[in-house]
This record gives sequence, structure tokens and C-alpha cells, in this order.
Amino acid sequence: MRTFSKARLPGAKFGAALAALCLAFGLAPGLSFAGGCRGRVLDAKSGLPIVGALATMGNTVVKTDSDGVFQVSGACDSAGIRAAGYLRTELPPSSCAGDQTVVKLTPFRPKALYLSFYAIGNSSIRGSAVHLIEKTDLNALVVDVKGDRGMIAYPSAIPLAKEDGAQSIITVRNLKARVDELHQAHVYLIARIVTFKDDMLGSAKPDLAVKTKGGKVWRDNENMAWTDPFKKDVRDYNIAIAVEAAQAGFDEIQFDYVRFPDKKGVIFSQPNNADARVDTIAAFLTEARKKLTPYNVFLSADIFGYVCWNQNDTGIGQKLERIGQIVDYVSPMLYPSTFQFGIPGDRHPVQNPLGIIRLTLARAHERTGLNPVHFRPWLQAFRDYAFDRRKFGDSQIRDQIQAAENFGSDGWMLWNPRNVYTTAGLTLRQPEVNITTPRNELLGNGALTGGRQEIPPSAAAVPRE
Repeated sequence: MRTFSKARLPGAKFGAALAALCLAFGLAPGLSFAGGCRGRVLDAKSGLPIVGALATMGNTVVKTDSDGVFQVSGACDSAGIRAAGYLRTELPPSSCAGDQTVVKLTPFRPKALYLSFYAIGNSSIRGSAVHLIEKTDLNALVVDVKGDRGMIAYPSAIPLAKEDGAQSIITVRNLKARVDELHQAHVYLIARIVTFKDDMLGSAKPDLAVKTKGGKVWRDNENMAWTDPFKKDVRDYNIAIAVEAAQAGFDEIQFDYVRFPDKKGVIFSQPNNADARVDTIAAFLTEARKKLTPYNVFLSADIFGYVCWNQNDTGIGQKLERIGQIVDYVSPMLYPSTFQFGIPGDRHPVQNPLGIIRLTLARAHERTGLNPVHFRPWLQAFRDYAFDRRKFGDSQIRDQIQAAENFGSDGWMLWNPRNVYTTAGLTLRQPEVNITTPRNELLGNGALTGGRQEIPPSAAAVPRE
């Protein structure tokens, strides 16, 4: 019996190498591997079996049984292993030969900062984020690979990306190298893809856009076009971006704005009703999960905070129970400022951030029956804009984190649209460091002004609803 354990982040070469090998074999007609791979998946800390862990070979995926045992076969001689709440790993060909292999997965809870389309390409901001990770309990980054306006940060091979203007600004010249660099710093990486809100694609291809009743391209209050989720070309485009991010080595793919616009009276290519919306979003996520199977990456989806409370689809196609059955992690945006109507038991969200997070996650758990580890909330790290304009500093951020951790979520993510972060609310490993403080050994020559980084105006997006 072989024992296999990988305690560190797998690095950029892991997912890409595994998928390249599997896909290469998959192209050979009739090629297969008798017996596949058999093993038992254990928690590296407790030694207990992990039930429901995923084992993949090529396009085949199976779950471990009540003893943590799996047997998988497919057009590949390596197997990918992952489970919610753990780091993913790979079984090399030598481990898949012979008797049953014991696989030990390392428990891991991502604690992340968000870096925008522009920030990930700025050495000052990126270096400051890594330095803050080194000094606190942070260990992850959520990175825009497709940003809020539909621009793709890296050189993409997708034809539509070249046609719609999404490549007009490139902020990361070599995505694989950037991923590898951050993995070497032991940073868990989440690729954020802004999905159906896409000004570039909607403006360049009006036939793919949401329309007004008059037939023109509809624009939201930021004057940005949205694409029609009913359109297969739109869905395929976003999945292709996700595959490129997985090939680059990201640990997780996160779809944001994976919804219909919250606007009545706009026109789509198909009848717009709740069932059609919910089915379309679920079908998109299901197809994305299928296409990402060879890369053994985690899949997550961002949802409105009120989706955890509303029994309907909130008019946007997001139904908690459906989404929770498809993705590895559900990421509700639990910014107290966005709960303008309060929630049952808490009518003053910004006065009690802990209560908002605690009650909403408890409600989501009650409705879905999912283990808390399948939730990872977005938390507010920006000034309130809806109530009294209060600053969200040390106590507010700490309260939100406490609520998420007490619930047992798979970590948490801090959102600041301008990527201005400090140690406020975080657990320090060393003396306090401010992310906007230049450090020569990390930051390079990026511009900083008055303690705030200079980001192009389009990057300073308003907080998400």
C-alpha cells in the first residue's frame, strides 16, 4: 500500500501538467488504461477518511465512499484528488500502479484579498499584497482574469476575445509565470471571471447583448452592456476563459455576475421567466464544471447576499439550492452595506456586521443542508455607502471574520474595489504592515500617492450589490 501526501500548494505546473497529459492521451483513439487508479483519501491531520472527495482521470470523476475509497479510470494515467476544505493534489503514474494508494489531503481554509484587473499587473500593489499575506493570517488572492468591463487580463487564444476588444489592455503578459510566481510564495489562487456583465462583448456583438424594448443594447447604471445568458456563444466564451485560467494553474475558478441583470423590462433571446433563468444559470455552471474536470480545479460562484434569504430566484436566476449542488463553494456577498432592508433578526446591518454574517450563513446552511465548508463568504472591507458612511475598520472586519469562522466556512474573502487593504481585522504574524506602504524588496517601481495606489478610473468600481 502506497502513501501519498502533498502538504504545499501544488503550483502552476500541477493542474496544467495533469490536464496536458490527460488531454494528450484523450486524443489517441481507443487508448485507455485498464484498472485505472484505486486509493483511499484521508485527512492528513486527523487520519480519518474523507467521504465524498473527488477523484478525476481525464473527463471521468468519481466520489470516495464512506471509507474514503475510490476507483477511477479514464484516458489518463494520472489522477487528480480534491475535496472541499483541503488543498488539491495529483497522483503521479507511479502511484496509480499496483495496490491501493493512501492519499492524504491537507486541510486548508483560503483567507483572501481581491486584486483587480489592473492591480494584478501592478508590481507595487501585487507585491504589497504578498507582503501582507506574509505578515498576517491571509493565504490567498482572488484575481481578475476577466474584469468588470469584460477585459481579459492576459493574452488569450480565444478568437472572440480578439474580436470584441477584450484584449485592448493586457495587464499580465505571461499568466502561467505570474501564477507560478505567486504559488512559490505559497498563495492559493482564485481566478475571478466576471461572467454575463460584459461591456466589451455586449457592445461589439449586439446580437449577444441584452436589449431594450426598442431593440438597442441595454446599459446598466454604469453605462455597461450585459450579455444574454441564454446565448450559447456567451456561455461557451466564459467557459473557455475558465479553461485557460485552469491551464495556467489557478487552484480555483470563481464565476462572478453569474446571473441575469436585476432590471425589469429588458429583452432576451428567449422568454424570461424564473424557471428559464434558474435552469440557464444551473446549466452554465454544470457545463463549466464538466469542461474543467481534466484540470482538477475547484469551482465557485458568487451570489447576492439576499439570495440566501429569498425563496424565489431574486429575479436574476440565482437559486441557492440549485447552485449549491453544482459548485464546490458558494460565495455569498455578505457586505452589510448591501442589506439595505435588513434581515429577520437584524434591521441595522452596519451596526452589527457579525449578526448579518452569522444569521445569513446559518440560513443558507438550513436551506441547503450543505456542510458549512461549502460556503466561503465575501466580507466588506470598504466604507459604508448605504447607511451612515461609517468606516469599516478593525472591529467591523474582525467581527465579520469571526462570524464566518465560527460558522465553519471554507475561509473568507475581503472585498475592497480599490484594492486598499491594511492589517485591520487580521491576525498578525509580525508587527503591523500597511499594504500601501512601499517596500523596495517587494514593490518595484509602481506608483503610490498619498498612501493610496493609483488605479485607472475604470478599475475603481463601485461596491458590488
